Amino acid sequence: MMTFMTRNAITSGQFVAWACGVCLLGALAGCGSGESEAGTRDAPGAASAASLPSDDDLRDRIDALLLHTLHDRELRLDTHAAWQIIHGVVAFGPKFPVMHGDEEVEALDWAMSGKPMKGWTLRPGSNGVETVLEPGTKTGQGHPDQWLGYISLWGLPSSTPVVVNGQDFTVADLITQAMHDVYQGKEATWTLLGLSEYLPPTQTWLARDNSEWSLERLVAMEAAADVSDAHAADHINAAACGGSHRLTGLARAVNRYRERAPGEPLTGGWAAASDRIEWAIEQARANQLPSGAFSVRYFARPADSADLAEHLGATGHTLEFLSFALDDERLAEPWVTRAANFLCGVFEKTKSIDLECGALYHAAHGLSLYRQRRFGKIDFFNSGG
Repeated sequence: MMTFMTRNAITSGQFVAWACGVCLLGALAGCGSGESEAGTRDAPGAASAASLPSDDDLRDRIDALLLHTLHDRELRLDTHAAWQIIHGVVAFGPKFPVMHGDEEVEALDWAMSGKPMKGWTLRPGSNGVETVLEPGTKTGQGHPDQWLGYISLWGLPSSTPVVVNGQDFTVADLITQAMHDVYQGKEATWTLLGLSEYLPPTQTWLARDNSEWSLERLVAMEAAADVSDAHAADHINAAACGGSHRLTGLARAVNRYRERAPGEPLTGGWAAASDRIEWAIEQARANQLPSGAFSVRYFARPADSADLAEHLGATGHTLEFLSFALDDERLAEPWVTRAANFLCGVFEKTKSIDLECGALYHAAHGLSLYRQRRFGKIDFFNSGG
């Protein structure tokens, strides 16, 4: 049974074992989560290229669905944890609201002011502020430097205050600790997201392993790391969410390099990252289903599913990556439009359903990035709802 709060609730539990924890909605799709090879059945919401909406209609459809997700779904501090709430911040930014009793507060300001939020666990570290890792709990930080990486998506100044155990720090203290904690072989996806936002491209530093690090070395390590599908048999080496987060981190880092070193060629680790990104773009396109959905096996091979939740996670995460990786001309190509149109259909079919927050908010972030790059910026907090 699904439970609802004042507005359409989002459950904090009911997770499956794969990396993103997308809860199954087999009943909604009419059967179990039976995955199939692409082409053996139509995916939910299948549509031909000829039936794609106009740009104006697609923009308005996306706006309506994002406004519904922001204003008609509800997260509560007494019910949900940082893992759910900070994913809302990923999609909608620092103003993302959460309910504290009958009062609506800004989630990120609440947490960074040192007020209680289950799973937001920080402590003074040897070189700044440590964010405590709680992998697998879907309560706290699931990956190293995940909070820093997500904060960086919205360009929060490094001088922004952070209260930890009653002591005053800043985001800069999260940055210096993340720099110190780098080592060869680390899952550094969110570390790269954060450091590429706050450090200049030529920055070097000495980490706790007593070796010299740079953004280029970090990029090279991530570019060489696995992006195996999260459903693969070898779960030990499987990257989170089919490798989409790792690829997003690489795309954003390369974008920042190009912005800050205009005209400079991509060499070394930067070139390796660019090659990896281009490979992933072509894999996403090659694996796309007739419906417009991206493969539920992400970049590994084409695969379909009867489960709308799997499509929400896979198409949402992949569109999020592409919205960082593609230039304006490529982002407007019909194959990407088909994916955005398909994702809108999934949002519409699940408007009254409790959804897992990671898949929901990464999909919302993907749609928001796509919308704002294709059709211009919008302030979702002053657009009705």
